[in-house]
Amino acid sequence: MAEAKTCRGQIINQVAKFDCKADSAAQQQQPRARGAAFLRVSAGLDGQTGLADLRQSGSLKLVFPRSYRRGAEAIIVNTAGGITGGDRFSLRAEIGHGASLCLTTQAAERAYRAQPHEVGRLETHARLCTGARLNWLPQEMIIFDHAALHRRLEVDMADDSSLLLVEPLVFGRAAMRERLNNINFKDRIVVRRNARPIFVDGIDLAADASAHLARAATGAGAGAMASLVFVDTKAAGQLAHIRSLLPATAGASMIAADILVLRMLAADSFELRCNLVPILDHLTQNSLPVSWRL
Repeated sequence: MAEAKTCRGQIINQVAKFDCKADSAAQQQQPRARGAAFLRVSAGLDGQTGLADLRQSGSLKLVFPRSYRRGAEAIIVNTAGGITGGDRFSLRAEIGHGASLCLTTQAAERAYRAQPHEVGRLETHARLCTGARLNWLPQEMIIFDHAALHRRLEVDMADDSSLLLVEPLVFGRAAMRERLNNINFKDRIVVRRNARPIFVDGIDLAADASAHLARAATGAGAGAMASLVFVDTKAAGQLAHIRSLLPATAGASMIAADILVLRMLAADSFELRCNLVPILDHLTQNSLPVSWRL
């Protein structure tokens, strides 16, 4: 009888250990968001841009408002509510000959705290055919402490296509006095024309990002920043007016005859938006997406 009780006790202990291991494994393999989307737009005989192809799956959706006045507009919606370690999102867009597309987001995207050794990935690729135009206008990406995100944006352009690209970043919420003590953020932007790189940019922020941004040579204490690229034959003619709209913490230059590049620093997201919106309004001829104004 005593041997039976001992045997039963050993079995119970083994089952308990198995349950603990199962719980631990479940915690390590938490559900992760997956999302992918592809769209192609083309210009009709009347010159109006319309949707030619659309595929979407998982947590990435595209919404098409009818109020956009120039070309087509697609609003990117992440139904997962943000990005954390292990998430995977990809977006591909093709803009046909003479077509025009504006891509924006429903609201600010968020890079949340990630589990150790897990990294979220966001990849976007756009291809512009002859005479096409793309306005890549996502709203802010807010990075939270302990976020781990690697993202990449690639744009392939034809000779006479045009591009307006902006990428706003917010390093924690100023109103909540958030500090980025430990993050893993890598950002890459590559713009090519006829397969030749014309703009390549990268940001790597690791560990104590707030300390890095406090340095005079990096952010001088900034809590937000934006990069803007305008590739257009009319870019040089816009430089003087763009510079007149810039705060003291921003600069704009022509890096080629038709490529205008702007970098802006701000104390927080509100100041960044106040300084950025008039510039985007001007470059989009007052057709900035409604979602930017909500």
